[in-house]
Amino acid sequence: MNLFVNLQDLDSMLFYWINTGTSNALFDAIMPLFRDKWFWAPLYLFIGTFAWSNFGKKGWIIVLGLVAAVGFADFSSSSLVKKNVQRLRPCNDPVMVDSVRLRVSCGSGFSFTSSHAANHFAAALYLIGLFGGMSRWVRPLALSWATAIAFSQVYVGVHYPGDVLAGGMLGALIGWWMSRIAGRLLGASFTNRVD
Repeated sequence: MNLFVNLQDLDSMLFYWINTGTSNALFDAIMPLFRDKWFWAPLYLFIGTFAWSNFGKKGWIIVLGLVAAVGFADFSSSSLVKKNVQRLRPCNDPVMVDSVRLRVSCGSGFSFTSSHAANHFAAALYLIGLFGGMSRWVRPLALSWATAIAFSQVYVGVHYPGDVLAGGMLGALIGWWMSRIAGRLLGASFTNRVD
């Protein structure tokens, strides 16, 4: 129990540092955008277009695998973990709420695990698993994108760092697993091309 309390204290301290200690006008402007699915719509459109234009009919497998990875990560985080753990968001926690710099709507759902982090790390690891061997920029770009989205959840005041860390790990496992399945469906010619 003492370890749990210490971890929660550490999580709260890290939350305060990110939520208030790193406050600046640039982050105040861009971090709420990072949470918005429509902000990333051009990226999603690019991924779909890239898959279809470069891999023909196999592009459907790539896109459907990505949708499945994100969907399974979202279901696992939202419907399995959150509903069983039931950790309050910092912006809904009576102990924390007065100290939180809330930059978006808090929402009424639970906090652990962060579904934004789970979903985007699932997408990132899925793309790395399929395309990481194609170009060396895929790995750092995908991980930086998912990390920025996870960081934004803490910065805007709706998640603890532990929420996004656990969500990111959950999503990463699901994304990597789905990339292996998609790789098998795509066949040896595809995997040899990108590895």
